[in-house]
Amino acid sequence: QVQLVESGGGLVQAGDSLRLSCAASGGTFSALVMGWFRQAPGKEREFVAAIRWSGGSTTYADSEKGRFTISRDIAKNTVYLQMNSLKPEDTAVYYCAANKRSFNYFADYDYWGQGTQVTVSS
Repeated sequence: QVQLVESGGGLVQAGDSLRLSCAASGGTFSALVMGWFRQAPGKEREFVAAIRWSGGSTTYADSEKGRFTISRDIAKNTVYLQMNSLKPEDTAVYYCAANKRSFNYFADYDYWGQGTQVTVSS
């Protein structure tokens, strides 16, 4: 029932910015935590950032801290990832996910989007 749709990816140069969006439907208003993950070719999926739906507390992976900002619009059932100062190593498919089971930022995600490609050239 829950559906997550990412958008906003694209091809950019190092130093540029992108804002990713994740639109949720199907009762995700009650999600406890929303997260962003990414997966580069040949690598495991890794955590990027997460936000508590109620209250908006956030956490980030060390590699993105200071460059990325996660936020949400409760009225729009949408979570965003603002990415600044992009680096080639940020190239990956970015996925959003919903955790409706716990307040864990890093696990217990049961719903995933299809992903949006971000490519950063140098």
